[in-house]
Amino acid sequence: MYRYLGPGILLAGAAIGGSHLVASTQAGAHYGWSLLGILLLINLFKYPFFRYGQRYTAATGESILHGYLRLGRPYLAMFLVLNLITGMINIAGVSMVAGSLATNFGINGVGIPGLSAIIMVVSALIIILGGFGMLRRIGKIVVAVLAVSTVVAMFVSIYNGPVAEPGFVAKSPWTSASFGFVIMFMGWMPAPIESSVWPSLWMKSQEKLQNRLSVMRETMIDFHAGYYASVIMAFVFLVLGKMVMYGSGTELSSQGSLFARQLIDLYSASIGAWARPLIIIAAFSAMFSTSLTTIDAYPRALANTTTLLFPSLKKHFRPVHLLWITSGVAGGFLVINFFVDQLGDMLNLAMTMSFLAAPVFAVINYRVMFLDHVPEKYKPKTWEIMLSVAGIGFLVGFGFIFLWWMFF
Repeated sequence: MYRYLGPGILLAGAAIGGSHLVASTQAGAHYGWSLLGILLLINLFKYPFFRYGQRYTAATGESILHGYLRLGRPYLAMFLVLNLITGMINIAGVSMVAGSLATNFGINGVGIPGLSAIIMVVSALIIILGGFGMLRRIGKIVVAVLAVSTVVAMFVSIYNGPVAEPGFVAKSPWTSASFGFVIMFMGWMPAPIESSVWPSLWMKSQEKLQNRLSVMRETMIDFHAGYYASVIMAFVFLVLGKMVMYGSGTELSSQGSLFARQLIDLYSASIGAWARPLIIIAAFSAMFSTSLTTIDAYPRALANTTTLLFPSLKKHFRPVHLLWITSGVAGGFLVINFFVDQLGDMLNLAMTMSFLAAPVFAVINYRVMFLDHVPEKYKPKTWEIMLSVAGIGFLVGFGFIFLWWMFF
């Protein structure tokens, strides 16, 4: 079964980054257990739309982007435009957090923009030189290291007990002042919905690598292994935030280097100085895996979209892919330089945009599964339809409430 795992695990590696290390940790640090219900609810409501990404490919033999094209070129063009915007911001955001955490390795003389650039270039070289096979192998290793180190840290923090004094009562997340954070928390939890396209594209690469077509049963095992892992790790990071930061009186800075130092110092102070290397490895592993997969995934999605919209470019897919990788790294570096002292603001913008775009991709993924060429036995069942409709309603409703809250 290990041989079948790949696209789903890579998605988990992408998810267990900004949304978990940053958002889940802050949720636990600021609000304790108050947002645990929202964490579980948003993962439940996004579940069918991520599931459709891999299920469609296993059922039809084509990537879900082909399904977008079957719905109409405007859907694919809209995907291209939204991914151009969110891709640059998300690549920059996760790489900047990874660069900030890299400062804890004692690297001197290189600022956060420089460290972030190194991480992006290394990620790009891994993808360009090693291809999907290398990405898949590294992804499995990094997720394994991340899972083990973070779970160990969680159990140690539980054993040591919370830092909050008995009877400590923090601010409630159910106020207008906190509503923006709740929306941002949901935007990247477990990942932006547009990332549901990525495993579909990785499945096609895995088929070429293994010289065999995807089988539905294996595909669903891979998907659920990755999705459940991302949900469990979101809970683990929330627990860590609750145990080591909740009630500590420390507000996490929006500046990259200070944020990374605070994060590591707080964990070390609560768990013990001996655990500092473990914490640094866990945190950096989370962000490096996300940086690596997003630098592959966004350009891969954009390259496939470009060649579908302009079929004459299909025979030049590799140069198009390389162009998008280069553009992603260059654009990410420019964004990082612009937001070098506003890491928190950049992440907030990325998470908010992802949440507002979520209903669009949710509806498209849902509609694709009802296209005529999808075998009847693989179309959504009654429970999936009900959960999908509820999820779309949830995302649309909260989106309108957020827009009202922001402007009125």
